[in-house]
Amino acid sequence: MGIYPDTGADFNGAPDIDHLNTRVQGELSDWMNWIKTEIGFDGWRFDFAKGYSPDITKLYMGNTRPEFAVGEIWNPLSYGSDGKPNYDQDGHRRELTEWVKAVGGSATAFDFTTKGILQAALVEGELWRLKDSNGGPPGMIGLMPENAVTFVDNHDTGSTQKHWPFPSDKVMQGYVYILTHPGIPSIIYDHFFDWGLKEEISKLAMIRIKNGIRASSTVRILASDPDLYVAAIDDKIIAKIGPRYEAGHLVPTNFRIATCGNDYVVWEKQ
Repeated sequence: MGIYPDTGADFNGAPDIDHLNTRVQGELSDWMNWIKTEIGFDGWRFDFAKGYSPDITKLYMGNTRPEFAVGEIWNPLSYGSDGKPNYDQDGHRRELTEWVKAVGGSATAFDFTTKGILQAALVEGELWRLKDSNGGPPGMIGLMPENAVTFVDNHDTGSTQKHWPFPSDKVMQGYVYILTHPGIPSIIYDHFFDWGLKEEISKLAMIRIKNGIRASSTVRILASDPDLYVAAIDDKIIAKIGPRYEAGHLVPTNFRIATCGNDYVVWEKQ
C-alpha cells in the first residue's frame, strides 16, 4: 500500500501513483498526448486497470481521445468444489461490462471470461460450456461484443510467462472460435510467427474479412455437446470445433468448406 489515496486494487510489483493529484493527471495526459501526436500511437492499453478507479481511466480517455483503448481487468473465474470453473460465469463477464460502462463506454476490455471458458471447455471435453443459459456465447461477447477484445493468449497468460496458458494442442480451435465469432479478436505474436501457425491463422482472418464478420455479428449456436460445438455467424459462415466428425447434418447444402484442420472446420455460404 502506498502513501497516497488508493482508488483500486493493490499490486505489489509497482509503487502507487496518486492519480487523484491534478498535477499527475495533467502531466500524464500531456505525455500521452505527446506520444499520440508526435510518436504516432493510436491508442492505449490500460494495464492492471482494476488498480485504479474507472473514473481515472475515464479522465485520461477524455483528456487524450484515443482511436482505440483496451483495459486489462483480470479477475479469476468462479470455481466449483471439483476444481473446475462453474458453468455460470455471468458475474465474471459483468465485471468487464460494468468497467466499460464506468469509463464512458468508448473503451474495450480484454474478454478474460471467453478465454477461461473456451480453454476449460476444450481441455475438459465440455464444449457445452460454450452456450450460456440464454442460448448465446457465455463470455463478454455474449453481452457487449463491440467492446470485447477476444484472445487465446497474451504476454501474461502465455508466451514466456505462462501464468494461464491455453492448451498448446487446442490453440487453433481457440483461434477458430475467436476469429469467426463477434468481438474484436487479437492474435499473439508467438502463435503467428514462432509456432508455425501463420498460414492457418491467416486463412481464418481472411474468411472473417471476406464475409464481413464484425464485432457485433450475431451468433446462432447449432450444437453444444461435450465433443462438438457448431455455430452460424451472421448466417454467412459456420464454425465447428471439437473431435466429433459428424456435423454435416447441421450444415446447409449451400455451404462449402473454406478451411479445416485438426478438430475444426469452417464453412462459407455460397
